[in-house]
Amino acid sequence: MKKNYKKKGGKHQHAAAHAPQEGDVRAKKHLGQHFLTDESVAERIADTLTYKGYPHVLEIGPGMGVLTKYLLRKDADIHVIEIDTESVAYLHEHYPALEGKIHEKDFLKYDISEVFKQDQLAIIGNFPYNISSQIVFKMLELREYIPEFSGMFQKEVAQRICEKEGSKTYGILSVLVQAFYEAEYLFTVPPSVFNPPPKVDSGVLRLTRKEVLSLPCDEKLFFRVVKTAFQQRRKTLRNSLKIFDLPENIKEDSIFGLRPEQLSTARFIELTQKIQPYAV
Repeated sequence: MKKNYKKKGGKHQHAAAHAPQEGDVRAKKHLGQHFLTDESVAERIADTLTYKGYPHVLEIGPGMGVLTKYLLRKDADIHVIEIDTESVAYLHEHYPALEGKIHEKDFLKYDISEVFKQDQLAIIGNFPYNISSQIVFKMLELREYIPEFSGMFQKEVAQRICEKEGSKTYGILSVLVQAFYEAEYLFTVPPSVFNPPPKVDSGVLRLTRKEVLSLPCDEKLFFRVVKTAFQQRRKTLRNSLKIFDLPENIKEDSIFGLRPEQLSTARFIELTQKIQPYAV
């Protein structure tokens, strides 16, 4: 199925869908692989990064390189990380420009300083649905090195990351990501442009790191407060945060009468500051 996609400046580009060929990599269910086959979508994703303020770009899970091809046209040092040995062999054969830059590793266990030392780098990818949230948590741990992050998620996850307080889909990922990054939902991608097609729409987002790399509160406690609050999201904070064993007079503060989805990232920081003197 071919789709038209609206481009910047109001122009349209006809999408070239790639039919599976002999010698292509077989998508593996246990790796959550859905290979993007639409060239125009790949080009749009490559265009989501600014390529400014960092020398390197790391693509996670390139598969057969449909996005990689467009990244290699950019003025940046492109690296890819891929756990699937069949994909790695395919990339070596079809993308000689990646010589020495294909890392056959699991991103979730990867020490980026092995290759990139203390350099800044952007992360991009068509992320496997089954580990996409874990990729975001790992990116947050590495935030001092990652000024930009963009890519494709299950639509619902991409929307959740970019959602603001007051919404039912606003949650742990929304608060933790937005504490450190500006989050923008960019566009939706239909299942028809993948092989095999997933059962749901996908969404592309961009995260741009904020100036402030650290929070004005204990960050481990902040993460714990946010996660604990949303684990019982229907309860008020007075009830969901009982695990912290706070003195009764503190819990009289009006903030404890709210539910977690009513708090912006800034108010979660304020809440953490209130809890901090009593937290063990």
